[in-house]
Amino acid sequence: MSLIARFQDVMAALKVYAHHPDPRVATANFFALLVASNQPFYPLYFYWTVGPDIGPTAWTFLSTPFFLAVPALSRWNTLIGRAMLPIAGIANTLLSAKVFGVASGVEIFLVPCAVLALLIFRPHERWIAAYPLAAVCFLAYALFHGAYGAPFHLYSEAEYVALLRLNMMSAGGLTAFTALSFSTLLAEAETAASAKAPGGGKARD
Repeated sequence: MSLIARFQDVMAALKVYAHHPDPRVATANFFALLVASNQPFYPLYFYWTVGPDIGPTAWTFLSTPFFLAVPALSRWNTLIGRAMLPIAGIANTLLSAKVFGVASGVEIFLVPCAVLALLIFRPHERWIAAYPLAAVCFLAYALFHGAYGAPFHLYSEAEYVALLRLNMMSAGGLTAFTALSFSTLLAEAETAASAKAPGGGKARD
């Protein structure tokens, strides 16, 4: 079997694994696998943009199994499965802040974690999961910023500038992609609602 064929088989298997009839759950599954699939490349991004001291990036792999578990947990319990996505993200962010130091700007990833927490749950689930998880993001920053102690590895000022840029761009891209994904879900829901409305697919005023 060729490398391309194997890659296609893996992608097909991941698509099946992420599938769920609930579009919010399926979107959460997709984001979890997206993050997990990007984590192995983080040391390369780090090497190219920051410098050769990539050893500390290995700590970020501790969260990979939790991201990968999101679709499986969602099949067992959709609420717990979706909650695992921001929980894993928050835990990975706090660990990374300890590993790299707050000068790395890695705490910015608490923003997409909070945004995801507010979007992947339905209105009746907000007080159960969405609001508490979003609050944890803000509390984590308020309580732990400046309280991590010495990082596992100190980088130069120039390296920290590059690392801050990398984290800002990554977190900004993830937040924008989250907004785009849920905007698409909303558009699809509006289209479905219009199709069901009386009058040839046009909703009444």
